[in-house]
Amino acid sequence: MTSSDSTTQPTSDASAAGRTRLPQYEIRVNGHLGSRWAAWFDGLNLTTEDDGTTVLRGPVVDQSALHGLLLKLRDIGIPLVSLTELPPGEPSELPHLSNVPLSTNPSGATS
Repeated sequence: MTSSDSTTQPTSDASAAGRTRLPQYEIRVNGHLGSRWAAWFDGLNLTTEDDGTTVLRGPVVDQSALHGLLLKLRDIGIPLVSLTELPPGEPSELPHLSNVPLSTNPSGATS
């Protein structure tokens, strides 16, 4: 009978889902957002930069979730600077750059 098949199917689907990497995005906005905003932005990592921007970075489930994040930014009036889909395998956390001199800032941003 198929009863044993139905119990093993969700397990294999869950395993496949665990192996599938979610797309990673980097969203740069004007202004500094405090870390308390991370939960509101679906747990994305927030990093404030010396150039007056904040970088939100991490996995986004699908395009609908991405549009939802952009709508949240719009709704609270935060200007979008850039949106970049990161290559697969890119780490979702940024190194802390507050002690890096501007001349060596990897983003190329200046004050």
